[in-house]
Amino acid sequence: MDRLNNTAVIEELVGNVLYSCIQTKKRDNEQFNAEHAMGYIISGSVQFYTTHGMSSHGEGSMGLVRNNMLIKTTKMPPPGGQFKSISLRFSKEALQRYAATHPIGKTQPYEGPGMHALDGDPFIKGFFDSLIPYFESKRSFSESIVEIKTQEAIELLLQHDPQLRNLLFDFTEPYKIDLKEYMERHFMFNVSMTHFAKVTGRSLATFKRDFEKTFSTSPGKWLQHRRLQEAYRLLQMEGVTPSDVYLDVGFENISHFNFAFKKAFGQTPGALAKSRV
Repeated sequence: MDRLNNTAVIEELVGNVLYSCIQTKKRDNEQFNAEHAMGYIISGSVQFYTTHGMSSHGEGSMGLVRNNMLIKTTKMPPPGGQFKSISLRFSKEALQRYAATHPIGKTQPYEGPGMHALDGDPFIKGFFDSLIPYFESKRSFSESIVEIKTQEAIELLLQHDPQLRNLLFDFTEPYKIDLKEYMERHFMFNVSMTHFAKVTGRSLATFKRDFEKTFSTSPGKWLQHRRLQEAYRLLQMEGVTPSDVYLDVGFENISHFNFAFKKAFGQTPGALAKSRV
């Protein structure tokens, strides 16, 4: 069991099951969802940011997020309380083990949403409730129990919606997609070039080669320029501050953002924001 304890943040990871307990607003750094994941919000709320916009989900919400999605999350504790959640990820190997011992049937290309709501299903709710005592009582959560719970979760998802088999058991690699369209829609996600390559259906070498053919520059230079352009646009809007913007457009820290912005535009983000008045 791994514990990440940073003042008001406690996150415990056991195998593929993550329990979060957070006292202050927290933006997650991980923005690439490599595996299918299902989650349950015990208390508080989560804001999800995708290219389709922002959605907010409160206490009691349950959902499934597909793999290979770029998504930003902000966890919000309730007034005077703690944000608590449990999530479970499904590795390709775990899904293949399930498929080897259960009749899956013929699958079709999945055409549903990247985020699938599970609210109102009492059996899935009961499943998550059964996980909570392992974390709150600090009882040992063995690898064998994690495996049993993972297989149970897959079964419950298929009972909830049999068509989810088309999502869960599609083991094909992402196909090669239009690079220009994808990058224009996803440049603000702070993920590695390896992840961008994967979700666009390319090896890293092919991604870099196709990128330079498409944009006539390297991925790193283009991403910084495009993020700075978007930051400039946002900072011209009333009420927007540099501390609001730098994470939203994909920068990791505000010092680097300030330096790059001034080099590109001849003034700091703060100076531009003040000039609106």
